Amino acid sequence: MTKAENETVFHIEMLGGFKLTVGDKVISDTISRTHQLWNLLEYLIAFRHKTISQEELIAALWPNDDSENPANALKNLVYRIRSTFTSHGLPHAKEIITFYHGAYRWNNDLPCVVDTEEFERLCKEAANPVQPAGERIARYREALQLYRGDFLPTSGYEEWVVPLSSYYRSAYFKCVYECCELLMLSERYDDVRMICERANAIDPFEERAHLCLIHALVRQNKQSAALEHYNYVTDLFYRELGVKPSEAMRDLYREILKTVNSVETDLGIIKEDLREHSQAQSAFYCDYEVFKNLYRLEARAAARTGQSIFIALFTLTDLRSNIPETKVLGTVMDQLLSTIRTSLRRGDVVSRFSTTQYVLMLPALTFENGQMVMDRITRRFWQEHKGAPVKIHTTLQPLDPVE
Repeated sequence: MTKAENETVFHIEMLGGFKLTVGDKVISDTISRTHQLWNLLEYLIAFRHKTISQEELIAALWPNDDSENPANALKNLVYRIRSTFTSHGLPHAKEIITFYHGAYRWNNDLPCVVDTEEFERLCKEAANPVQPAGERIARYREALQLYRGDFLPTSGYEEWVVPLSSYYRSAYFKCVYECCELLMLSERYDDVRMICERANAIDPFEERAHLCLIHALVRQNKQSAALEHYNYVTDLFYRELGVKPSEAMRDLYREILKTVNSVETDLGIIKEDLREHSQAQSAFYCDYEVFKNLYRLEARAAARTGQSIFIALFTLTDLRSNIPETKVLGTVMDQLLSTIRTSLRRGDVVSRFSTTQYVLMLPALTFENGQMVMDRITRRFWQEHKGAPVKIHTTLQPLDPVE
């Protein structure tokens, strides 16, 4: 395509936001506050390869019948779209929307490139198993680059947008995983990392993208980075969704712990790796898998030394003793963890057991002292967070030594 030809082509973006460009002329849904104007234009472009009856357009734009004269309102919107194009100097302003036999449509006689259509084309080409792996990867990466975000996010609450947004998002993550699979086979782990980091920015709660990223870090012998990301993900899912890591995530965690691809002979380097990088002024907080191993170790030691160790459980409920709402739970659980950690000794261990519970390991205490510790934590929490819409339930039991 020559430069002159390209200057007459309509380039339309709908992934990550709406923008229409012709040559050096650009309009987007940020230039006008009239939402219905953009709603109509976006609908006509999204379904530009089908004839759309006036009734269908009215149903899409005014699903709640909130227009007294929808046919006239629709005609007025078409006029305003043409006027907007004219005022911004775009070519073919009067011709972009046609009306024939009672139906409106985008004028497909005008040269037009739409990112959603290009995205689908590239996804289809990339998925062809007959193509060489390198070609498929190149097509996948082109498609992934086109996906700048959700389909028409500023219109995301429109009924007609919701299924299309879900469709394109699913197609995007399908491309992510299939591309990463090919890249892993080619040992291009850094490319996997970059793709997954971008996918995580688009949807931080897509667990499989986190799994791919952690796998790539492990294959690069970056176990510390892999563990750091694992801890970030499990904390994020606990805090925002109130869910525990999946079995796939836990299996990967165990794989990280077992993966050692080099022999380090400098004990000083090993000690530096083991050392906590922040000043340990509060109780040790760890993943529940680590907590279980520490518990088993202490149980073995207790059988030999006779040292008393207690296990404490803190459970949060709402005022009716039910599980709190997710938005409340995330905040209050963070607050409770902060209170627990700063109220305990550095040698005490705490972990999140479930969406609403923390489990503590308290060595060298009597039952009475353990109960005093729990009461102190509860009292301090209420001093720091008066009016929190929750109840705190506590349980204390001695550790069972291994016989």
